[in-house]
Amino acid sequence: ERFNFSVTLKHADEGWDHYADKWEVVGPDGTIYGTRVLAHPHVDEQPFTRSLSGVEIPAGIGKVTIRAGDSVHGFGGREMEVTLPGR
Repeated sequence: ERFNFSVTLKHADEGWDHYADKWEVVGPDGTIYGTRVLAHPHVDEQPFTRSLSGVEIPAGIGKVTIRAGDSVHGFGGREMEVTLPGR
């Protein structure tokens, strides 16, 4: 089944040298089901929301984790667990 995700991030983007550059949809076993690449800094647009559509998640997976990363530190900050509708 395919799912659409809209994720709101807040990060202290400083410009091209340090900015939030991606977020991922991750299964309980660490499988990455989708990655939304953020192609540029959002210095003057905080928080900001970006979407990822058509993320295929196998039957039997009821929850996923959304995690974000930046160009300097990699993944970090608060992760969000999401219960998939109908699962």
